[in-house]
Amino acid sequence: MNIAYILNSYPQPSHSFIRREIRALEAQGHSVTRLAMRAGDAPLVDAQDVEEAAATQYVLKAGALALLRATLAVFAAAPSRFLAAMSLAVSCGRRSEVGVVKHLIYLVEAAYATRVCAAAGVTHAHAHFGTNAATVAMLTHALGGPQYSFTVHGPEEYDAPRALSLGTKVARSKFTVGITSYGRSQLARWAGPDHWDKIKVVHCGIEPAHFPAPTPLPDGPMRFVAIGRFVEQKGQLLALDALAKLTQSHPDAHLTLIGDGEMRPQIEARIEALGLGENITLTGWVDEARILAELQSAHALLMPSFAEGLPMVIMEAMAAGRLVIATYIAGIPELVIPNKTGWLVPAGDADALAQAMRDLALADPQARSDMANAAHARVMARHDVTNQAAKLASFMQG
Repeated sequence: MNIAYILNSYPQPSHSFIRREIRALEAQGHSVTRLAMRAGDAPLVDAQDVEEAAATQYVLKAGALALLRATLAVFAAAPSRFLAAMSLAVSCGRRSEVGVVKHLIYLVEAAYATRVCAAAGVTHAHAHFGTNAATVAMLTHALGGPQYSFTVHGPEEYDAPRALSLGTKVARSKFTVGITSYGRSQLARWAGPDHWDKIKVVHCGIEPAHFPAPTPLPDGPMRFVAIGRFVEQKGQLLALDALAKLTQSHPDAHLTLIGDGEMRPQIEARIEALGLGENITLTGWVDEARILAELQSAHALLMPSFAEGLPMVIMEAMAAGRLVIATYIAGIPELVIPNKTGWLVPAGDADALAQAMRDLALADPQARSDMANAAHARVMARHDVTNQAAKLASFMQG
């Protein structure tokens, strides 16, 4: 099967799950054309992401003249179909926060994508996220390109379903993917009941071969790691408050923050204000090998998010045989089971988060080890990328 992945900015350090999915499909014999609107804006520190960037065609990089030629060619081939696609773009643009003009730009991008897909013999296009990439995939199909599907991750898409025309995108798709049952339920809110059967669940995948048998949990003071963009929804500031409470009884507790983003100045200021300079390490973005090493050095992943879909880092931590302390939101409870593979706490509650960290510190070492082993087994059974990619491909072929 010839597949096109239509993406916004790719690759990105936080989107390694897309890379894994694409490569798993290729390993199963499918051909994948990577078509992104633009390159990612974050530095690429992982060699695999650098390879993906080299393998990706960038629509906007083609230049205005190439985009104009593609648009005129698609219009000339089927004027009435082009005008119907334009009407669809205008309709979505009127509902959108970014407006009609931006959606006409998406139409031009879709015309270019239509030509690329035709040249590559693409029979199915898949997009990740329900934002502009899914719009381009939908318009590509409306222009005569391949049938399409898209994966919705959340939480951003769930914040503006009408503005993103999620219901329209689901209705016009061959199928739509939620990464959890919770995600599927949110899509069902905006798609008519006649389309519910096309909303599928395909989990984001991990590569079991990249996670050797879990190493024993470390001895010594409690070590936590938090991984993610430094933005409000990830809750890093709350993690700092919780750590400050924990250090009152466990002064040697340590938290490593992996990632970067717009809130770094606020995070650094809060670390200084709380006097946690000796208890915190900031690494910036690092590659997958470093992430695994940091997880293996820690007792648990800390995920104090206010809004999520189902974070990949939870899967990676559990695959590494590490416990998870996360908030009880969205799809996280489908993977993290309280007192069996980790702890779940209410979002926004620093006291509850600190108590969970304290509970881990006071837990019997054998109980911790048993929970870590259970976490490893659960994620391997549910999130093997080979199995999930095969499921996705079956929907594309069905």
